[in-house]
This record gives sequence, C-alpha cells and structure tokens, in this order.
Amino acid sequence: MSVGLLLITHRPLGADLLRVATEIFGTCPTRTGSLEVENDAPREGIMAAAKRLAQELDTGDGLLVMTDIYGATPANLAVALCADHPHRRVLAGVNLPMLVRALNYAGLDLETLADKALTGGRDGVRHCPGPDAED
Repeated sequence: MSVGLLLITHRPLGADLLRVATEIFGTCPTRTGSLEVENDAPREGIMAAAKRLAQELDTGDGLLVMTDIYGATPANLAVALCADHPHRRVLAGVNLPMLVRALNYAGLDLETLADKALTGGRDGVRHCPGPDAED
C-alpha cells in the first residue's frame, strides 16, 4: 500500500504534470489522479468529482493533494476536501520537481512524503546563472 496522490489545478496543468512525470519514470509508481478546474465550473460539481477521486486514491495510507496557487479555487477545493480527514494533506505551489519527488518516495508514510514533496518543490526552484556569471 502507499499514499495516493491527487492534483487539483487549473486546467490543463495537473494532467500535463502527471504526463511528464510518468514519462520521466516510464510508469507511474503509485495511484494518482488529476482534477482540473475550469474558471466558470460550478463548485458543487467539482467538489463531487474531487470526493470521488479522493475515495478511489486513498486506500488506507492517506492522500497527498497538490494544488497550484494558494488561495485560488483549486487550492480552496483541496483544503475543503481534506478538512476533517486526518490522513490527508494539501501542498500548494505544485511544480514538476515536487511531483517527481512525491512519486520517487511514494512508499513513505503520509507525513514524510508530504515533507519530501515540499522540499523537492522548494529546492527545485533555482536561479541558473548564465555562462558569464562569476563563481
């Protein structure tokens, strides 16, 4: 068993991130899902879809939900989805390094996995100096 991963993002970010990450690994190492939010979609329908996905992906070890922009509709839905569920965590600011890190450590417990994913996302953002930069 392992923690399930759910991306709740603006369309089409989540599916694209999962597609690229799966190409990197050659296969997807854990249960994953993506829910993409369109700007004018009714909240009730999106929340119902999120609940269905969460039930499918959380088989007992928990669910890590990654979303794009803190405070935006996808993040607000993710927080509401995970409220009152002690085995669910939400991380905002999803990027490819965060997702790859989460997939790489998918066998860890929820708290450790959330920590690893957060570190991967944060450490994956770098300033890349040009060829003329001094050391």
